[in-house]
Amino acid sequence: MRLVSLLPSATEIVYALGLGDELVGVTFECDEPPAARRDKTVVVGGRDTRGMTPGEIDDYVKAELAAGGDLYTLHADALAGLAPDLILTQDLCRVCALPSGQVEDALGYLGCRADVLSLDPYTLDEVLGTIEQVGAAAGVPERSAALVAALRARLDAVAAAVAGRPRPRVAVVEWVEPPFTAGHWVPDLVTAAGGEPVAARPGARSVQTTWAEFAAAAPDVVLVAPCGFHLGGAARQALTVKERFPSAQVWAIDADGIVVRPGPRLVDGVETIAAILHPDAVPPYSPSATALLC
Repeated sequence: MRLVSLLPSATEIVYALGLGDELVGVTFECDEPPAARRDKTVVVGGRDTRGMTPGEIDDYVKAELAAGGDLYTLHADALAGLAPDLILTQDLCRVCALPSGQVEDALGYLGCRADVLSLDPYTLDEVLGTIEQVGAAAGVPERSAALVAALRARLDAVAAAVAGRPRPRVAVVEWVEPPFTAGHWVPDLVTAAGGEPVAARPGARSVQTTWAEFAAAAPDVVLVAPCGFHLGGAARQALTVKERFPSAQVWAIDADGIVVRPGPRLVDGVETIAAILHPDAVPPYSPSATALLC
């Protein structure tokens, strides 16, 4: 089966299921594992925002959406040339990836036949369900069942380690300029790690808020996990947030690695957050470069 992934989390799922050799197309943002960027055809492009501040990125995104523009460009001819059997996409967030409707329209225009699977989880449990969806669609349901069982076993181990312990109040900042709450599955990560998510929207979209609302939630721990950034970018932004929470620990988290991409590494995120909240009960997180106390 020839697979195309139009979002980074799906690419990670494909490789976790041992289907890397079947993957022929990816997006410009697929950076994990490194082979995804090195060996595959890029069929979705977008603006390089690495030189922009969070505020500038927010202004750009809002202006494009208000004007009816597209944040991503589908290289339709390249996609057709790959002759995919299965395309993995999403309808969860226009800011995060290309919507499935655009993909289906392009396939119809090109006369290209492929199954399109949209992965749209809102909770941690639903994220695990998408792994099983991909496994079933790709013809390897036994692999996805085994992977999900292993991930659930790791979550059970964390739950046992933190059971009965006081739960620190945890605020996760998904964007800093302007500030955004934690939404979708991110509050579930905090709960699974033995914390109490505050200023959060479990199972719902992240929304813009104010620093006053974050402060009013009185967090004991603040995790700065800006969508689209790995640890270095998160750390730089966490330094600007730290002064707003003088009574809380402020940590930077590798957001793209273990928090915001709905794939198998979210369990790494739970283990990392649990080690931050309960260092005397949970083994140190691994790899050590996923979180940093600011």
